[in-house]
Amino acid sequence: MLPEPNFPVKPDEFIGRQIHLDTFADALQSSVGTGRMASFAVLGDWGIGKSSLLLKFASTCSGSIPRILPVTFSVSKDISDYLRFAEALCDRLADALLASDSLGTAIRAEIENWKLTRVSLGAVAIDRKTRQYYLSSGSALLRHALSEAWEHFIQPAYSGAVFFLDDLHNLATPTVQDTALIIRDQFQSFGIEGVNLSVCFSAKRDYFAGIRSFAEPAVRFYNKCFLDPFTPEETLAYTRAVFGSTQVDLLGTSQWLYEKTFGHLYFLAFISRDLWSQYHVRRFTNPVHLWQGVFGRLERGKFTTDLAQLSDKEIAFLRAIAASDEDEINPAPFAQRFHPQYFRRLGDKGLLIRAGRGRYKLYHPLFRQFLQQHE
Repeated sequence: MLPEPNFPVKPDEFIGRQIHLDTFADALQSSVGTGRMASFAVLGDWGIGKSSLLLKFASTCSGSIPRILPVTFSVSKDISDYLRFAEALCDRLADALLASDSLGTAIRAEIENWKLTRVSLGAVAIDRKTRQYYLSSGSALLRHALSEAWEHFIQPAYSGAVFFLDDLHNLATPTVQDTALIIRDQFQSFGIEGVNLSVCFSAKRDYFAGIRSFAEPAVRFYNKCFLDPFTPEETLAYTRAVFGSTQVDLLGTSQWLYEKTFGHLYFLAFISRDLWSQYHVRRFTNPVHLWQGVFGRLERGKFTTDLAQLSDKEIAFLRAIAASDEDEINPAPFAQRFHPQYFRRLGDKGLLIRAGRGRYKLYHPLFRQFLQQHE
């Protein structure tokens, strides 16, 4: 396996997360009898492998019996409202259906027509029934379009469909809480009506933090998969996948990688990719002596880019946090020098992590090390 830190892992190269994979597989199996697939929320910090797990889940659907149609969609920040989100999701559904090998030529032509005859901004024309629906909201559009697709395209060839929405936190209009509740209402109603459509989304670890109680409907509906860094055992499995065909000391290198990365997948992939490249120039068995060069490339390739998006005041704030004796801090000691909004802004940019109520930390110890060395 060749590590690619800036891309999700290919499903056939996926490593670890066995508990979550088993939970999802059990839900798929249960849906055979109930006719309703559970919905999931994959929650975690930046770079921890949320997108990779979503793709692995989607791959599991593709190989399931009876077949479940996976529809993957990355939610970008340029989707301005729920209506445009609904339109884009319908387009992705049409693309997934057209890519399927389970549909005949006539059905493909009908799907093309269904996709092309939808008019943007709320009007949907269904030529097949020679009538027109004027839909004033994204919720209404999505409900109508997915019901049509279920009846005419999905149900004849599949037992259901799962919509995999990556980075749902990017859709925050009107609020994150409203988005979670709207999607919950939409897909719960499908289940009640015997329409086997479900959703599996990824988002930041604190996605539900603004909702007062985990007993709220917008939270309770989803099976939650909280992603933590790799364990030492998972790190060893990853090391074997990358360096198994080399002369590298796998156990020693795995332990060294875990000490440096604490199992964080982005940094594990970045450092492993760097070591892999160096090994093919000059072989080694132990990478310890290569660390300074690797860390220098990590500074240039990641950390300087992190700071380039910030103001001088924000950088000074991060350096003040890095200089603290505590790994986790609360806003009070910084209130006189820095506005409390800095915590939210730097959290939105992924550089601060909310560790608990009123507690924050830098997103990784290696970033903290970088800030301390470049004051």
